[in-house]
Amino acid sequence: MKHLPSLRAPFYLMKTRHNILRQPWLGMLLSIFSSCAARPPHEAGPFRPGELVELTRVVPGLRLDIRYATTHNFMGRVLYPQARAFLQRPAAEALAQVQAELQPLGYGLMVFDGYRPWRITKQMWEHTPTDKKEFVADPRKGSRHNRGCAVDLTLCDLTTGHEIEMPGAYDEMSPRSYAAYAGGTAAQRTARDLLRARMEAHGFTVLPAEWWHFDFQDWKLYPIQDVPFEQL
Repeated sequence: MKHLPSLRAPFYLMKTRHNILRQPWLGMLLSIFSSCAARPPHEAGPFRPGELVELTRVVPGLRLDIRYATTHNFMGRVLYPQARAFLQRPAAEALAQVQAELQPLGYGLMVFDGYRPWRITKQMWEHTPTDKKEFVADPRKGSRHNRGCAVDLTLCDLTTGHEIEMPGAYDEMSPRSYAAYAGGTAAQRTARDLLRARMEAHGFTVLPAEWWHFDFQDWKLYPIQDVPFEQL
């Protein structure tokens, strides 16, 4: 009788795969190799030398609610090892001017996210269903968060520190997130439009699909980065 290697091969492959999965360190190595194989898109430049600065050191009285340092986000897992927010210095200084103008009105800024390493953008894209990808950046193009020139934020009450209610929630993937959404209450829309007006007066532009996302005017002058928070 002839040998039937074609019948034995699948069993062998299945057995090998099973043995690999039983070795935690092998799985970890595979994960590392996969991560290392992914690289940000190539850009020709030239670019302005970047200076990512920590927002709490530049914007007095700024409040943080860094959701990606917790499990309270649309991914449902911790993405940042530290609850910190960074922007390129000109963007951070412009944000400080917005904060100063809001304070006499009884409001302050609450930041959800600033600079985002490219590898996190890639994870978000892969996690998001196709019909919701308008709310996340394509890693093949990179995000303005990756350049340190985008900030996610809202208004908060200076007295209580509580977040001001908007027509939609942060990172909500629905029409309520649109900057021009006509629903919600009059008070919610007024708060959203006040935030937008103050941000746009200082060089930021709102993302049409996300009322909380603002791009700084000079974002094209900075390269996409993938530097982890621990190295900043």
